[in-house]
Amino acid sequence: MGAATMADVARVAGVSKKTISNYFNGYPYIRPETRARIEAAVAELNYKLNVSARNLSSGRTGTIALAMPEIAHPYFAELAQSVVSAAQRRGLNVVVEVTDGDRERELALLRGENGRYVDGLLLHAIALTADDIASSTLDVPVVLIGDRVHEGRFDFVTVANVDGAYEMTRLLLQSGRRRILALGVDRAEADTAAALRFAGYARALAEAGVGLADDLLVGPLPWNRAEGARAVADARERGVDFDAVFGFNDALALGALGELQRRGVRVPDEVAVAGFDDVQEAALTFPPLTTLDPGREGIAERAVSRLAERLAAYDLPPELFVAVPRVVRRASA
Repeated sequence: MGAATMADVARVAGVSKKTISNYFNGYPYIRPETRARIEAAVAELNYKLNVSARNLSSGRTGTIALAMPEIAHPYFAELAQSVVSAAQRRGLNVVVEVTDGDRERELALLRGENGRYVDGLLLHAIALTADDIASSTLDVPVVLIGDRVHEGRFDFVTVANVDGAYEMTRLLLQSGRRRILALGVDRAEADTAAALRFAGYARALAEAGVGLADDLLVGPLPWNRAEGARAVADARERGVDFDAVFGFNDALALGALGELQRRGVRVPDEVAVAGFDDVQEAALTFPPLTTLDPGREGIAERAVSRLAERLAAYDLPPELFVAVPRVVRRASA
């Protein structure tokens, strides 16, 4: 007996070939019972999706591009892995572009100037303006990922920066902390991650009747471990009184944690430490880092599935998807 075909799967599952095609393209609105029948038929027939044949018939490459500011940073590396896994489940390959957060590189991608033929683009943009996005001439579907919400032109998958920082600050306040050193602050009226997370921090303080203290606001500064350590060292040497540290990403928080330990400060007894991102290393420190899971897996899954939906139907209205954050409480706070 020859290899099973998509028609065989449709027959065994009792659905149309179009439904089978929707299933493999990541269409999200298939009823759970229908999805279960398809999965059972795939397992029974040991069906393997022939990606090459599908792409040849559709005129597609079966490859999408993921463009990110960097991949050395743990958050971006783990997000990239989640995107690749989500794409592979749909029979899609992923090529990764590194933009270094450079506006011209991001623009070149939106104008199709990179010379690489792909079926669609997932772009984690940090430098583009609304006008830049409106000027895009790329002729394949685009899904934007990131912190700056650009509604209107493309689908956008984002982090709940304000709500996430609010919840983390509130947790620190509820544990009795009142002098929370904030690392990575940007007080500008902008929609950067730094500004949005500062807004959440400030909102939680205001609700608790705790005023903003300039000596506790550190930034703007690069969001890396060395800067987190340096900021805490500087605060201690200046005699700044603080009973908690909130790093606006895990790298800053981990740097702060290490510096406090080097100085013999007991965490969390004397100073609590919390971060934002829930990178894998956060669970492996001593003590393990309390942090905020921004919904990274959900971001990757929705970004890839939305791109797959667009490959099936280009004329869908733009969608804004905000991932649900979750506080991960560990021993550092």
